[in-house]
Amino acid sequence: MKQMLPTVRHDLPGWTLFWAHLSLQAHDPAALAEAFATGQVVARRAWSLETLAQHATVAAVRKLFRLAGCDPTRYRPSSEALLRRVLRGERLPAIHPAVDVNNLLSIALGVPACVVDATRVASPFVLRAGRPGERMLSMRGDFDLDGKPLLADAEGPFGTPITDSERFKIRGGVGEVLLVAYLPTVCELDDETRTTLDRLLDATGVASLTAAGLTA
Repeated sequence: MKQMLPTVRHDLPGWTLFWAHLSLQAHDPAALAEAFATGQVVARRAWSLETLAQHATVAAVRKLFRLAGCDPTRYRPSSEALLRRVLRGERLPAIHPAVDVNNLLSIALGVPACVVDATRVASPFVLRAGRPGERMLSMRGDFDLDGKPLLADAEGPFGTPITDSERFKIRGGVGEVLLVAYLPTVCELDDETRTTLDRLLDATGVASLTAAGLTA
């Protein structure tokens, strides 16, 4: 039986990774659209561009970026980038049901999160800082990984809390996905992350949770 959750070696201190294996299923697009809109409204009520720096989790993620060697004002964590778009009044585009739920989790908690095609990944993984000269073909194009927190497998880096690799991009027809949320350990978000994901899956019906766990 294929291992649903990865084994991960942590070479970067301060991070707890939340992993969830999701089986996508038929769902009501209207329910997903409603949850997607509601999540953005809730974020706007809770925060503004002026108060975002006071968000404890956003601040903790920024600190961990600096510890890895990355300037979070130049390379923003994906969660903060999403929140800033929402707080500027922009509507996040619907991309793919799994990606949309992932983005809702990210803005709800203020943590970077991503989903990858579970049928194409194989652990063990390592969480580490990018090395000088290391690069990745990302969803932004060619991406310099030097000093960036990243996840790598035997073939090399495949994801960061900034942007992800084209290698495991979610495409149409994918049935199984692996979600990872990058949690600052100091914020103690383990239970809240699971509870929030459960709530989003219940509200949207996008997927069933097959397995969940933490690495640190």
